[in-house]
Amino acid sequence: MRCCRGHADAGCSVGAHCGAAACFASLRRCSPIALAELPLQGRRTYALIHAGGPFPFDKDGTVFGNRERLLPQQRRGYWREYTVRTPGVRHRGARRIVCGGALPSTPEVCYYSADHYASFRVITP
Repeated sequence: MRCCRGHADAGCSVGAHCGAAACFASLRRCSPIALAELPLQGRRTYALIHAGGPFPFDKDGTVFGNRERLLPQQRRGYWREYTVRTPGVRHRGARRIVCGGALPSTPEVCYYSADHYASFRVITP
């Protein structure tokens, strides 16, 4: 499993493979972002997630496959993706929030990606 890009926490070198527990610990420490620091559109998306929607895009709330393997490995269906609107962009843009947990409206953890899944920052409420 890959650890968070751009950081070498938990004894893992950048891009190296490490155990799930170490990688999860690495991601939790990987440049977290406070909810208040998210762009306004990100805070709105986060609120919609916790309210259970409605979401502006059909793809919002669908299963995130974690093909990049930057998030901790979980069973299929654990991770869900949501669009963070980008002002001036007609399409979905690159910004996303990916949340994991048993119930989509009460996620255990959420991550913000400003670069279409190239990196993630854990959101701290």
